[in-house]
Amino acid sequence: MDPRLSSLQLTHTLPLQVADRIGLSIVEESFEPGERLKETELAETFGVSRATIREALRILESRRLVTIQPQRGAQVTRLSAKELDDFFEIRAVLLGHGSRRAAMNRSDDEVAVLQARLQELEAQRDDLDNYVRLSGELVSYLMQVSRSIALTAYIDDFSQRIGRYVRLGLTTPRRRQQSIATWRKLIKAIVAQDGDLAEAIHRNLALENRQAALTEFARRTTSDKPS
Repeated sequence: MDPRLSSLQLTHTLPLQVADRIGLSIVEESFEPGERLKETELAETFGVSRATIREALRILESRRLVTIQPQRGAQVTRLSAKELDDFFEIRAVLLGHGSRRAAMNRSDDEVAVLQARLQELEAQRDDLDNYVRLSGELVSYLMQVSRSIALTAYIDDFSQRIGRYVRLGLTTPRRRQQSIATWRKLIKAIVAQDGDLAEAIHRNLALENRQAALTEFARRTTSDKPS
């Protein structure tokens, strides 16, 4: 490969890589909603130029994780009950359709992978960060099994936009236990190649997460109000 082309590709992907890492920090609540993101500090942290940081922040703005205002710079977008509700409604439809297709198209090898990933998820039920990460990876793989390139791309692109809300819905150990129980039913339906049941279960899983996230959002909003 022409080294100039390799250099160009690296330059092109660096802001995206930095955006993914900052985005993950936002999802994992290392940055608070409304917190200002300082270009100089981020450039030092990641060892890149401020121009790269600015481009990364624009990527995050397109994902609705960051809001950029003239003269005020970038800050972490505040959570919104309306956005939460809208995102999960869309996600429920997409994931339900993807699981239907996965049930009809899965191979025996893919079933084995799904079952192994489910076991990994179960093992991390007491660790919120790992549970959220592994559940996201399981969703992404399940969409690949659906054989729909477009659907897989939509879900992957959507993952960080909705990531903070997914995390809210999985905050408590009890909720993660409920999530695992539903995942078991979903994988069982996919093994049985029952597309109707797989679609219904995954839609229900997404809507359960939405309700749990709304409950946690309301709790945090109330606790943040001055007494």
